[in-house]
Amino acid sequence: MWTKAIKYTKFIILLVALFVSYYAMDRVLSFKTAHGICQARDMYAQPRDTVDVVFLGSSHIHCDVNTALLWRDYGIAAYDYSAAEQPLWITYHYLQEICKYQQPRLVVLDLYGPARFKDDYQYYWLSENLNGFRFSMNKINLLRASCEPSKYFDYFPSLVTYHMRYAELESEDWDYLFESQSDRAAFKGYTPYFHTVPQSEPTLGDTDQGGLTSKSRKYLENIIEYCKDHNIDLFLTVTPYITTFQDELVYNQVHDIANSYGIKFDSTNYSYDTMGINFEEDFNDESHLNYYGSCKFTKYIADSIKANYDIPDRRGDDRWESWDRNVEMINQEVAEMGWEIR
Repeated sequence: MWTKAIKYTKFIILLVALFVSYYAMDRVLSFKTAHGICQARDMYAQPRDTVDVVFLGSSHIHCDVNTALLWRDYGIAAYDYSAAEQPLWITYHYLQEICKYQQPRLVVLDLYGPARFKDDYQYYWLSENLNGFRFSMNKINLLRASCEPSKYFDYFPSLVTYHMRYAELESEDWDYLFESQSDRAAFKGYTPYFHTVPQSEPTLGDTDQGGLTSKSRKYLENIIEYCKDHNIDLFLTVTPYITTFQDELVYNQVHDIANSYGIKFDSTNYSYDTMGINFEEDFNDESHLNYYGSCKFTKYIADSIKANYDIPDRRGDDRWESWDRNVEMINQEVAEMGWEIR
């Protein structure tokens, strides 16, 4: 009797030790990039049911939407839940995932990905879109939509993409092993850029439309229907960047789709003057705003949100204190880079 009990106890201890070892190894070895992995990973650290506005889409979101400014100046509790070059089929599963943990009142969807990238399977940044995402049936469905069957095990489980990182480990990898959920909650996805590369203002005004692939259209309509079914307002947008004629064809097509559903769509490349965008000072590269440009865009989008949607001001409520810490974190980063806090 006692011998059997001891065997069971040893077996349980072994299982616990294996789980703890795997968990620790995964936390230390995993990539911790701000191109999507940190945005997905730290969504799970957010206090439940505190995110009122979720921004979804490509890196244009987490580089251009300043969550600290949204909170400091408008009291908007927002999270940038995005990843590099994210296609709409991944965005659809991101939307489902965040709604397991939050009850957003508004989804703001960036449409750069479907305008610029046309392939049904987009592999270049796929790991950045997958690795921070918890294992679930939703992740399996995300993988099936994003990857040909022959490539599944190149990306899943996530460990296969980083298991040889032993020689590359840095102090931040070990720090993350002991980082608390509360510490991680201060991150709201925003990752400002601090370079200035002058750009030429694009010429706009074409009214032709087309170029949205059938797969992108299907998932755009899935996102629209999901928000409708869950009583979530949806706001479609395009952040300022050096757009092209081919991109604008897609946005013109999306404009008609948005009108057919009664959804607001704002391609902000037509609002440079309103935002005060300076093409000599406000861009990090042709695709992303720098910190100063992101502040201008964020104020513009915040004014639009406040004017069109019922989003409460959460400032002063202890349940939202992690947004105060986000402001402190971003301000410290800006100061360390020698830039003026806007």
